[in-house]
Amino acid sequence: MRMYDLIYTKKQGGALSPEQIAFWVRGAADGSLPDEQSAALLMAICWRGMDTEETLALTLAMRDSGQRLDLSSIPGLKVDKHSTGGVGDKTTLILGPIVAACGVPCPMFSGRGLGHTGGTVDKFAAIPGLKVELSEAEFLRSLRETRFANSAQTADIAPADKKLYALRDITATVESIPLITASIMSKKLAGGADALVLDVKCGPTAFMKTLDEARALAQSMVAVGTAHGMQIRALITRMDAPLGWAIGNALEVMESVEILRGEHGDSELAQMSFRLAAEMLIMGGAARTLEAALSTVRASIQDGTALATLRRFVALNGGDALALDDFRRLPQPGQIIEVRADRAGRVAAIDGRALGLLAMDLGAGRRDRKDVLDLGVGIRLHIQVGSKIEKNDKIFTIYTKRDAQVASAEFLRTLDVLPEIARERPWLLETVNC
Repeated sequence: MRMYDLIYTKKQGGALSPEQIAFWVRGAADGSLPDEQSAALLMAICWRGMDTEETLALTLAMRDSGQRLDLSSIPGLKVDKHSTGGVGDKTTLILGPIVAACGVPCPMFSGRGLGHTGGTVDKFAAIPGLKVELSEAEFLRSLRETRFANSAQTADIAPADKKLYALRDITATVESIPLITASIMSKKLAGGADALVLDVKCGPTAFMKTLDEARALAQSMVAVGTAHGMQIRALITRMDAPLGWAIGNALEVMESVEILRGEHGDSELAQMSFRLAAEMLIMGGAARTLEAALSTVRASIQDGTALATLRRFVALNGGDALALDDFRRLPQPGQIIEVRADRAGRVAAIDGRALGLLAMDLGAGRRDRKDVLDLGVGIRLHIQVGSKIEKNDKIFTIYTKRDAQVASAEFLRTLDVLPEIARERPWLLETVNC
């Protein structure tokens, strides 16, 4: 078998066989195939696409390039969630303990942040002492004893994805839907869950900018999961502004804990987290209808079992569970600066990407994968889209280092303030089923 033939076939718009795809993935992962040939095939796929059978074959080949976690020793249907990410997205910290508290095992592997979007692993790392890279034995123990496990993805999970993603990153082929699908789904299938709920973000702050793009990605991932026999559903959610009031790792832990305490229950972040959790409960067999599932979710907040589950997870994995009740035990900033409105009006838009980049400049995010984060810094929003503000109202609180210089004008430029009332913006745009 020759890579030349694979490249030529795809360049001409032909379909690759599972054997050809497996040959390529093995060679890319072990270095026996030249990077330039893999790069050429990636570009051909980006232009010509892949059908569902090819995308599934690529997903399975990438999954099989490394370790597959066996969760069969854990009773019940195991349900995972994946979000395509965005500024302020801390839904995993909220829904994971809720789902576990409601009786459904929730195994999750999460990523670290890069650029303007934060990573779930970094948010959990803001809890002092919490181990965020679990061994297989530790992951299974956490899942068995608390029904919740979250860990950074290990190098043994879908290692071919790491190699191919690095090539995509330098060859402008990241946005290919088959390649995105295989990257995400290979890791999810290797994680061993029985079912998966997808949160596909859509909007100027998200990777998929338009509803058509988000729908195409959701349909592709659902098709691959279904073809593999996995129970799967996707929710397409709006991402045109930061999600919640917190941007920054310790701040996002605080906001998540407050929601688990029963605060901010009518916020978009809470409603989104509760809906995703409810979908997971239905898949896990803990509820038959959405109404019943949402009732169960709210009960876990009201009776405190969801927050108690997070405490147990943190304590079991070496973290300071007292920090969930006393936020002074979390990483702290050196300086707090208030940014006030320079005019009156209604907030018509908030540029989440720009705020994410400003948070990165404070030290809350990485420009390079080797950057060390300052887990205590970040931004608190006192407004949301639709808020009425007066001149000199407090709109942002900046948590930063003592020697940092903050230009209020940069933060004010992230807002679009108009005289009229902003239109309604539903957070749930569409659902995609198998």
